[in-house]
Amino acid sequence: MSELHLAGILCSMFLGGEAEVSHAYSVGYDLHRIRVDCETATHVVEVGLDRRSSLDSVQQAMFAASVTGKAPVVVMVDTDGREGPYELRVRTVAEMAGVTYRVVDEDFLLSWQMPGSLRDLPPVRARVGM
Repeated sequence: MSELHLAGILCSMFLGGEAEVSHAYSVGYDLHRIRVDCETATHVVEVGLDRRSSLDSVQQAMFAASVTGKAPVVVMVDTDGREGPYELRVRTVAEMAGVTYRVVDEDFLLSWQMPGSLRDLPPVRARVGM
């Protein structure tokens, strides 16, 4: 599942925020834009999968916080049930920088797309092969 899709579920169903909020900032005479994965009344939330591409999550959250005046948060989506090297690196830096860091399970987020009666069933993993 894509990071964008999972961020949308987290933002709308759990954080009560708005997904993919764009903010302008200027550098010299140039106008640039950043996009915040999820924004609430008090926080800017950077959502990342437990992959290498999430290593800049803390920087993105902190910069968004500087633009908006809101508190930064990093939420890592765990896809394999363990803390791997990228999660460890992001968590460590977030803690050192004083940025709130949370982890949420991918299957848990995906279950919230289902009708209520199906949410209580355990996740089913597909097997490939005959």
